[in-house]
Amino acid sequence: MRQLWMTLKRYAPWLLLLLTIDAFSALVLWLSDAQAFTSLIGLIVLASLVLFSAIVLILYFKGKQNRSLFQAFLREPNVVNTEKLLNAVSQQEREQLHLLVSVLEEKQKRIREAEESLRDYEEYVEGWVHESKTPLSLLTMILDNRTDELSPSLQARLDYVRSQLQEDITQMLYYARLGSSTKDYRFEIVELGDAVGEVLEDYAPLLEEKRFHIENRLQGEIVYTDRRGLQFMLGQIISNAIKYSGNKPNLTISLQQTAEADILTIADNGIGVKSYDLPYIFQKGFTGDSNDSRRKATGMGLYLTRKMAYDLNLKLEAESRWEQGLTISVVFPKVALD
Repeated sequence: MRQLWMTLKRYAPWLLLLLTIDAFSALVLWLSDAQAFTSLIGLIVLASLVLFSAIVLILYFKGKQNRSLFQAFLREPNVVNTEKLLNAVSQQEREQLHLLVSVLEEKQKRIREAEESLRDYEEYVEGWVHESKTPLSLLTMILDNRTDELSPSLQARLDYVRSQLQEDITQMLYYARLGSSTKDYRFEIVELGDAVGEVLEDYAPLLEEKRFHIENRLQGEIVYTDRRGLQFMLGQIISNAIKYSGNKPNLTISLQQTAEADILTIADNGIGVKSYDLPYIFQKGFTGDSNDSRRKATGMGLYLTRKMAYDLNLKLEAESRWEQGLTISVVFPKVALD
């Protein structure tokens, strides 16, 4: 109905022109003292209105058909839709449409090339990650099987290096996966205590190196999410706490349950974040003040955490006071589990 009204408004000047011609015809008939003036003038006006209405309806339905063809062409600019649209438009519009088709074909070609390049990049990164796991596994095997041949200090340092390499490789792998068009998430019931415990075990060498005191207050609570994605997020948050820890570092993990959500909180007592930096800590490449503790930071860990949270429909919140620590909360919306 709206389109019909717009069509009427568009062609209203033509109706005024027809009525003006009718008025002129009526004036001529009146001046000529035609005997059938009264009946003829009514017939002329009626004929003009019928003619105008018929033309408007024809143009309306033709415009509606053309819009439908054009929308189909935009959704899928293939040969069939292009040919249908070309046959429905005028010669002048056909020339403009040929230009549009050539531009869209060029765009589609570039998109396909970009998608192929992205797939090659993803395959390369994933291949590199899997290949790098071989020397990492060898290092793990040496540390596990030749403990008596290594001094405790050397073993601790190698263990630290292994954990750092493992974290960097995992971060790179998830960076590639988060940008991929296909995701392999598996949503299930996850016991938070077990998931957090596995992450703490993976980061044990780094935590022990910094002599962290861990206070895990979880008591068997469950959430519904992707386990691997959640553990990646937790790993990045814990890694961030390790990098920016202070004296006598402490890590507290707890869960608050409300009617709307379950809120998992990871709090440290490290250097924290300045108030004007806090809104930007989840942005890509953001490192805040370039002091000694942040000069080698990439600013990718919390950015990837936010990206993963978005994919898993989770919310991240952060609170901090400078030199008093950082608290990051993962908010799980309530899900009805049958």
